[in-house]
Order: sequence, then structure tokens, then C-alpha cells
Amino acid sequence: MQKTNIFLIGLMGTGKTTVGRQLSRKLKMEFYDSDRVIEERTGVDIPLIFDKEGEAGFRARETAIIDELTQKKNIVLATGGGAILNAENRNHLINRGTVFYLKSNLQTLVERTSKDKNRPLLQTAEPVEVTLKRLLEQRGPLYEETADYVIETANNSIHNVIQAIIKHLK
Repeated sequence: MQKTNIFLIGLMGTGKTTVGRQLSRKLKMEFYDSDRVIEERTGVDIPLIFDKEGEAGFRARETAIIDELTQKKNIVLATGGGAILNAENRNHLINRGTVFYLKSNLQTLVERTSKDKNRPLLQTAEPVEVTLKRLLEQRGPLYEETADYVIETANNSIHNVIQAIIKHLK
């Protein structure tokens, strides 16, 4: 089976949605952001889902959406940062498309996410740097093992990231 889907994984703030949206336009593919699809289907934002259902409730919704979306053809999918925590999600991503890990350094992630109130995992008493460092340590190995390719986004323009992805697809 030829892989026709492009899946973007990585921590919050690595540029998955921005890159995915522009990449899909360039390649004339449909774009999906799993978090946005969850919000559209539930009619509420992610922080409210976390508040009402906890992370476990959100992750169950996320798993169902990723299963559904990865079965589509010729799509670009930006996943939520924690999607790879679930083995079922990792298997769907690996088996149903080409997976790109958009990777960034801690300082860049802090700069890109520290003011964003739509990120429930960052709404804690500990500093954003501490939370992001912990998430990167937990999730980094899972991103690495799931990805076909790793693309550095910290000091790269969106254009360069897209060009790198296209180059790997050829």
C-alpha cells in the first residue's frame, strides 16, 4: 500500500498546524487538525473538554478522531501534541501515512506557547519551561519512534520546513 497521507506530530508550538495548512495548500490535499475536529464535533474548546472530562476523556475522543481521520486518503493531518501517548494512535499513524516529527528546542517552544491560554497542559502552577521540558522528555522518544522523518522547526522558516517535507516525499 502506498502511503498517501502526511501526518505531523510533535509537541505544542512546533508548527504542526501552520505547516500542515500551508503544506496541504501547496500539495492540493485536504488539511485536518485533530484538535480542531474535536472542537467542531463537540462544540466546545479543548480546555473545556479537559475541565469537564479530564485528560482521559479528551484522549478517548482524540483516539476516535485519529482513527477516523487516518483512514482518509490524500490528507495532511496535524495531530495534538499528546496523540502519540496512545499506542493505537501511533500504530494508525505509522501504518496509514508518512509521519513527520516537527521538532523544536525548549527555548523556542517556550517563546511560542507561553502566552497561549488554549493549552490546558500549560495551565499549571509550575513555569511553562518546566512543564514543556517534562513533556519533551516524556514524549520525545515516542515522537522519534513513530516518525519516518524528523524536521527541525526552531530556526527554520515555514517555507524551509515545507520544502524539507516535500523533499522526503519524493
